[in-house]
Amino acid sequence: MALLDAEMAGFWAKLPLIRTLLLAHPDVEFLWWMDSDAMFTDMAFELPWDRYSPYNLVLHGWNEMVYDDKNWIGLNTGSFLLRNCQWSLDLLDAWAPMGPKGPTRIEAGKVLTSFLKDRPVFEADDQSAMVYLLVTQRDKWADKVYLESAYYLHGYWGILVDRYEEMIENYHPGLGDHRWPLVTHFVGCKPCGKFGDYPVERCLKQMDRAFNFGDNQILQMYGFEHKTLASRRVKRIRNETSDPLDIKDDLGLLHPSFKETKLVLCTFKAKPMLNPGYHAALSSYYFHELSIPF
Repeated sequence: MALLDAEMAGFWAKLPLIRTLLLAHPDVEFLWWMDSDAMFTDMAFELPWDRYSPYNLVLHGWNEMVYDDKNWIGLNTGSFLLRNCQWSLDLLDAWAPMGPKGPTRIEAGKVLTSFLKDRPVFEADDQSAMVYLLVTQRDKWADKVYLESAYYLHGYWGILVDRYEEMIENYHPGLGDHRWPLVTHFVGCKPCGKFGDYPVERCLKQMDRAFNFGDNQILQMYGFEHKTLASRRVKRIRNETSDPLDIKDDLGLLHPSFKETKLVLCTFKAKPMLNPGYHAALSSYYFHELSIPF
C-alpha cells in the first residue's frame, strides 16, 4: 500500500496516512481516526478501554448487520480505534486494493453493490470495503474486531442535532450514547463539494449547533455558555467577581482521576472547509499525540 499513496484519493486517503502514523509513532498504543466532518460532543465520556484489550480494531456497528445481513451501513469507518501492531498494518494492506482511483475503484464498486445489501451504485468506498473484507475473510479478521453499539463512537447527526435541547433538559454529559452522544458525525454533508446529500445551509447551521453543544461543556467551567446553540455569542451564567479565576470543574475535565493511555488522534480532509473554526477536528491536516482517559 505504501506505493499507492498518490492514487488513494478522497475517502481512501486515510489508509496511507494511518499507515504512516502507525510507523512513525511506535510508542503509541492506539490510533483514533476521526473524519473531518465529525465532532466530539460529550467531553466527559470515558471510553471502556478494558473492553477492548483483546481487540485491535474498534468500529461503531452491529454484528448482525455486518455478518448476517451484509449491510453496507452495518458499521461506520468515520471514527474508529486501531491498535498500533503488525495485525493493523496487515489489515490496511488487505483493505487498500479497492482504493486506487480510476477503473479499479469503479469496478470494485460494482462488486460491492452486488454483494452488499442496499448499497447504491457508486465507486468503491472504504466503509463498504471494510464490510466486504470482514464478511468474506471473517476467519482471518473478525476475532480481533469489536463492533461497538453501546455508545456513539459514531453518531449520525440527522437524528441527534435537533434533539440537543431535549438532551440538555433531561440528561448530562458522560453518557456517550443517544442521550448525549460522544461523537456527532455529519455524514453526507459536503459544504465544499458539489454532490452533498443535504443542503449546504442546513449542514452549516447544524454544525454550528453541534460545536456550541460541545463547547458549552468547556465554557461552563468558566461561568459562560452560548446564548443559544445557534449563536456563537456567549453569556455569563455565574457571577464570580469575588474569585474570578476559580474554575467550577463539575465534569472533572481538568483533573481526571482515571488512568491514561497514549494515543494519536488524527483527521484528514482533502479540501479546506468554508469555515475552519468549527472544531479542531475540522482542520485540513490535524493529528497530534495526547492522553486519553483509560
